[in-house]
Amino acid sequence: MTELVKHPDRTLINVQLGQNIILKHLSHQDLAELERSIQISDFKKSEILLRQGDEQLEQYFVLDGILKRFVTSANAKGMILRFAIHGDIETSYAAWRQKKNAPYSIACVSQARVARVPVQKWMEFLAERPALKEHFEYEVMRIMSEVMAHTITLHMLDASGRVERFIRKYSHLFDLLTQKELAAYLNIYPETLSRLKTKHAKLS
Repeated sequence: MTELVKHPDRTLINVQLGQNIILKHLSHQDLAELERSIQISDFKKSEILLRQGDEQLEQYFVLDGILKRFVTSANAKGMILRFAIHGDIETSYAAWRQKKNAPYSIACVSQARVARVPVQKWMEFLAERPALKEHFEYEVMRIMSEVMAHTITLHMLDASGRVERFIRKYSHLFDLLTQKELAAYLNIYPETLSRLKTKHAKLS
């Protein structure tokens, strides 16, 4: 983990931060101020950024690669809730607001570079920028709605319907994810996913 102000790729990283769904709303001056609180981490595939139950909560800005949010039950059964790619955020804001530990884990689907800020510092930064805070809270609510819709989909649609919905809503992710990860997200067997992808390709 390296402080952004000391990172050798600082110029490139600042460009990437400026493309982030939340940080693109910042002025150069505000981004320069936030920069002092940002740490940059490079992760290998499958590395964990946040573990379910952790007390130390952070705000993440995805610079490169793909992250996944997932939960694990007491009997070790897992469920992927969402994916985040370049330009997206990952957050434990709701847990921080409720003074709770992390309710889910965040891990790398691929090699990834992530900018990270302690949630407390991020909220102090937002407190002085009401418009940015509004953008951020809207995005958090959108993500929560997305996760809820995905959970409902797993119960309401069959395998074919889940794949069709994913292609319709997240076509930009369809070819980025491995068959194993996508099958796990859709709660279907990889073989079933392969068959349905082939069927979809023929119909396209």
